[in-house]
Amino acid sequence: MSATPDVTPRYLSLPDDEFERRANALRERYADCDLCSYDCGVDRTDGQVGACKVDDTAYVSSYFPHFGEEDCLKGWNGSGTIFLAHCNMGCVFCQNAETSHGGKGDAASPAEIAGMALELQEKGCHNINFVTPTHHSPHLVEAVRLAREDGLRVPVVWNCGGYERPEILERLDGIVDVYMPDVKWSDDSLAAKYSKAPNYWSNVKRSLREMHRQVGDLRLDGDGLATGGILVRHLVMPNHVENSKRVAEFVAELSDETYLNVMGQYRPEHLALTEERYAEISRSLRPDEYTQVVDHALERLERVEYDGRMYRG
Repeated sequence: MSATPDVTPRYLSLPDDEFERRANALRERYADCDLCSYDCGVDRTDGQVGACKVDDTAYVSSYFPHFGEEDCLKGWNGSGTIFLAHCNMGCVFCQNAETSHGGKGDAASPAEIAGMALELQEKGCHNINFVTPTHHSPHLVEAVRLAREDGLRVPVVWNCGGYERPEILERLDGIVDVYMPDVKWSDDSLAAKYSKAPNYWSNVKRSLREMHRQVGDLRLDGDGLATGGILVRHLVMPNHVENSKRVAEFVAELSDETYLNVMGQYRPEHLALTEERYAEISRSLRPDEYTQVVDHALERLERVEYDGRMYRG
């Protein structure tokens, strides 16, 4: 088996001048930031911070071959994950609060991030997996451009919370190979309460449509590795089965071949453990709640992953 997918990543076909233009256009957004759906409008180049609590400096908390991702991403050599610090969402149940909320990480330039990507490729990773990338989009696009010049040849994965803006995603067209949004809510009031993300559902629907327009359904090579397309994740929450069912229904509207990973590993963390106002989600998920969502998804979709394995609907 080959170490990397037998595929030409999309970014290899993007003309040099267009790649540079995209990177520059995104960098300009820092000055009146609208990189995510918060559309804060702050000047991050002047040290101002918005919802993500970070200026125009990218921070990397860690990078390594990750073997905890989906089989089609981790393969046998791991997914080359680069974990960005800070986050453009404020989930009260965050399992990585020290990084996502506290911003634990080291400042990294586009050139340094490019070096990380090349190091992960050298280790045999099957892709470069940017985790919580949205608020650092300018740095990451520039990093891919630089890494391409030095030999990057594996697919790029955009591992996000779904709280994107289609206008920004358009700038990523031809650069990202696999979109992996973790769609949490199909109800704006729930998203505002538990993820501090106003108008989440309407923004997510528009963003997923744009992602699907760009890359289509998930494609696998002969070794079962993802080469392109969209893979939607959804974490089932306690006491919110209907929320999850609506997510599955919308994913099916994109295409009944859209790959949906229904995740059942929720456990209360961060503020969900300590604050009474979040009592609804202060317990672990029950098996029957998870089963209801999986069954609902299987009725509507052809490719559903659950319990760590992919099944045909």
